[in-house]
Amino acid sequence: MNTVVSLANYAQRRLSGMFPAFFSGGNVKHDHYKDFGYPETLSFTQLYRMYCRNGVAAAGVDKTVLKTWQENPFLLEKERDGSQSGEDDETTLEKEIRQRFDDLRLWARLAEADRMSMVGAYAGVILRVADSKRFDQPVDRVSGGLNGLVEVIPAWEGQLQVSQWDTDETSETYGQPKMYQFNESAVDTTIKQPRNLVIHPDRVIIWSKDGTVHGSSALEPGYNSLIDMEKVRGAGGEGFWKNAKSAPVLEVDKEAKIDMMAKAMGVSVEELADKMNEQVAEYNAGFDQLLMIMGMQAKQLNVTLPSPEHFYAIALQDFAASMNMPVKILVGMQTGERASQEDASEWAQTNMSRRANQTVPNIMSLVNRLERFGILPENDWYLDWTDLTESSMSEKIERANKMAETNQKMGDVYVFTDDEIRQVVGYEPLKDSEKYRNEPTDEETEGALGTKPKDIEQ
Repeated sequence: MNTVVSLANYAQRRLSGMFPAFFSGGNVKHDHYKDFGYPETLSFTQLYRMYCRNGVAAAGVDKTVLKTWQENPFLLEKERDGSQSGEDDETTLEKEIRQRFDDLRLWARLAEADRMSMVGAYAGVILRVADSKRFDQPVDRVSGGLNGLVEVIPAWEGQLQVSQWDTDETSETYGQPKMYQFNESAVDTTIKQPRNLVIHPDRVIIWSKDGTVHGSSALEPGYNSLIDMEKVRGAGGEGFWKNAKSAPVLEVDKEAKIDMMAKAMGVSVEELADKMNEQVAEYNAGFDQLLMIMGMQAKQLNVTLPSPEHFYAIALQDFAASMNMPVKILVGMQTGERASQEDASEWAQTNMSRRANQTVPNIMSLVNRLERFGILPENDWYLDWTDLTESSMSEKIERANKMAETNQKMGDVYVFTDDEIRQVVGYEPLKDSEKYRNEPTDEETEGALGTKPKDIEQ
């Protein structure tokens, strides 16, 4: 009886160690983070590793950035009517800005910083300017105009850390970073000559949700679901591997003569277990190997796994909800034309909101900094960007066709004018001289006037 009680107490202590919240003397407040193996706090290293090694996490970040930066914006001197401006109507200064930004690959670098800011709490955009000063010195004015901006360096949170805060309560920048430490090799270890610098805040644009280093990672709300997906995926793979491996379980008969078996295998009794491990490994390595098991029975221990789809789908849906992203967009499923169009429309609206509230303010912070340095002239700059919710050309043409069909069905009554139909596809109204494809022929002129052209000349 005492043995049974001891075993029961031992089992309870073991379970209490594994699930402390469930065996806490009647305490019903469970610590789910301990129970389910979730980290209580998240560091940049954990978030970065999850992004690098988990395909769903990488898809959530990369697809968001790719949609937001589907096309590059234009920096204009003033807002203009109509669709997005291009090279045809740009001013001389706008052309120079576009060419210089293209040379620096500025928009690509800012998109990279946007991606980094989703993984960490923030990212940095380090500005290298031609002012002949060290990075730890403030910037006054930069000569050379647009050529004064030499390089734009995006940096991870793990590479760019605040090394000194402004603690002077009378300072205008009280509570803000006073100096940054940039260690390029802290994240990217493949760079042969990594940069390690102390950088003044004048030369850094913080890219985050609120423009400060106090942001949060986009992966944090769904991090626990990402762990669950890894558990389900890893357990499924491990179970399949164990079943496929088919390692035998050796059951020793009570009458087996271990010493005789050791003698037959040419080893001592103490070395028999190691010899059996070698024999089983050789047996699994080939189909023609001999397995000597005197007085033993070889059995297969198979692992029975439940269907993982449902468990994985719950975690996948929760992570997609944390990213404000439809599941079909996240994993690339297409289950129906109507459903996929609705998801695409919702996804476009989500990214338009993200662009307006996060991306554009960060870009304009950079523009204002370049104005302050004298690289850009002071102006009411306007950022022109293609509307992500705008219909495609095929959708516009289909809408125009339906409008024309409606006119035909109404007979003599026109519901839509020609100009309204052209406006649907983004075209300007035609002038009277442009409404006909060819000049009227002599026959058409004769039919219209009732006379021959030569009669008119006479």
